[in-house]
Amino acid sequence: MYKPILSLLDLQNSLSGATIVAFDFETAPDEKYRVEEKSALDAHKSHIVGISFSVAENSAVYLPLVHKTGENAENQAEIWVWLTDFFADFSITKISHNLAFESQFLYARAGSPGGSIVVQEPCYDTIAAAQLIYKNEKEFRTLGDCGLKTLAKEFFNEQLPSYEDTVGSKHFDELNPQDEKTVCYACADADYALRLYHLLNNWFDRFLPKHRYIVEKIESPTAVYVGIMRYNGLPFDKNLMLAKRKECDLKLGQLKYEIQFIIGDINIGSNASTAAFKKYLFDTLKLPRMKLTAKENNALDDEAIILLKEWCAENKPNLVPLFDYVQEYRHWAKIKSTYIDGYLKYINTATGRIHPDLLPLATETGRFASRSPNCQNMPRSGADDVGVRNFMVASEGKLLLSLDFSQIELRVGTFYCKDERMLETYQNGGDIHALTTAVIYRIPIEEASDKNHPQYKERRTIAKNCNFGTFFGLFPKGLQKTLKFKAGLTVSLEECETIIRNLKIGYPRLERWQEEVKKRAGFRRYTETWLGRRRNLPDIASSNWAKKSFAERVAMNTPIQGTAADILKLSMARILKGLPDRPWLMPILQIHDELVFEIPEKQLENTVNFIKNCMEQQPFEAFSVPIIAEAAAGKRFGELHEWEV
Repeated sequence: MYKPILSLLDLQNSLSGATIVAFDFETAPDEKYRVEEKSALDAHKSHIVGISFSVAENSAVYLPLVHKTGENAENQAEIWVWLTDFFADFSITKISHNLAFESQFLYARAGSPGGSIVVQEPCYDTIAAAQLIYKNEKEFRTLGDCGLKTLAKEFFNEQLPSYEDTVGSKHFDELNPQDEKTVCYACADADYALRLYHLLNNWFDRFLPKHRYIVEKIESPTAVYVGIMRYNGLPFDKNLMLAKRKECDLKLGQLKYEIQFIIGDINIGSNASTAAFKKYLFDTLKLPRMKLTAKENNALDDEAIILLKEWCAENKPNLVPLFDYVQEYRHWAKIKSTYIDGYLKYINTATGRIHPDLLPLATETGRFASRSPNCQNMPRSGADDVGVRNFMVASEGKLLLSLDFSQIELRVGTFYCKDERMLETYQNGGDIHALTTAVIYRIPIEEASDKNHPQYKERRTIAKNCNFGTFFGLFPKGLQKTLKFKAGLTVSLEECETIIRNLKIGYPRLERWQEEVKKRAGFRRYTETWLGRRRNLPDIASSNWAKKSFAERVAMNTPIQGTAADILKLSMARILKGLPDRPWLMPILQIHDELVFEIPEKQLENTVNFIKNCMEQQPFEAFSVPIIAEAAAGKRFGELHEWEV
């Protein structure tokens, strides 16, 4: 039974005694943005029109707040004060389908009756839960498979009405909240979120109990945190971006002139990879085929350009400058298209900020992804000539603060393999990269740590790549390729074989752990994180060596990378608990093992202490390796300076 209600007393009576409550918001654009497409989904351009609640299946109530016709709830200031306590109540499980969306609208209420609201545990995001159940025998559901209407049809054989059929050309606040059609549409969302909660938990309890823990303790609080990050957005310096765009255009024009001076009037396009340019290189100049595409055509990606340049250095040195120019042209073209033009189009007209979609379940290991735009792949300071990270700048009187887990994946790997030398190094606050340098080159740790040694930089670069790769079963050829194309080092295959052999001798428990993981995964046909996040590996039993080998590397990668991701998300849940007491603390971005905030300058020390405490806590009882979060702060993201408390 679905019905509208109009008072706080009605709401309290409807939810009385309930410890599990599903809710859903209906939203509509503010007057200024009513003609803008999808503005109702933007918490800076729209508002909550009404809220539906459900405490029992096939039953829900709808509380209208700001409809333009019909009756709205009375005494709304009192209602919001009560709801502030409701969403913070530790005795009530708050359920929503797409909790990140609802959480940003609640968080947006700063300055309103009840103030900014941060949803607290226990909470439950059914869209996250749906992504952690099987779609078929081999794979889990994706975000695209988890829309509420899709799941209602698939699991309950119910065709929920579409938004278009309900609203037509209007906005939701133009509907009469007492009309049956309006009430049914709003209430169904809360009702079916509650039904999904019970159905999905029954599935978890029967088939994959650890995933229920992940939903309740990791992914649902993370969804709230994601909504808050999305609402806060990233402060960008638009004027600097426009100035740098002119600089890029000038540089690209100069480089294009230099390239065409060598090759003539041949169209190279925006990325120097046109069919005409390929034809010139491979048909006119008769350069060798260094790399092929999946369709057996000549490849001309960055790796192919490096290989062609190396071949020309030996055989046609007069062409080396051409490839130098092409590499630089591509570098500047990517900066302009991805980080200037690509970012500018996402600046929100209401806030002047960029509000990317951060997707906490977009990868099979549980790591985040970012889209619209991707703000996780900004080049590091010193790695680009434009200074992309400097586009991000704190507001007046504020600072950007970053806290980054120090070598978290290596620490997790050390926890897994239990190698005594690695454990001792971390427990004594030592340098694992220096230790690995000493191990693979069989030199004293003092020499490996000597920054003035002529081979220090190259050795350490090799050690870092070994540390990050060897845990995941890196082969000598893979190490050689990584060093060549990512670190710019030319190391022979024999040297790579020696390096990996010495590493395994130096860390004997590492290889033992790898073999155990591969054997276990081969038997189970899956791998998992310490807390039970599962990843299926159907190809681990394949007769195709390439498929089997890749699956074995995934079997080793996922426990480490996935457990590190779980540790980060657990720290987000701790931060959420402290946000109501710190309204000035603004989470704005997550980049792999790093959390970024915007804070008042005067709150720097307090914030660093609080966040470090949240991040450095022991994530689960068995974890025996110290966790370190390193802080850095500054006005611009590209100019952060380390901060010691």
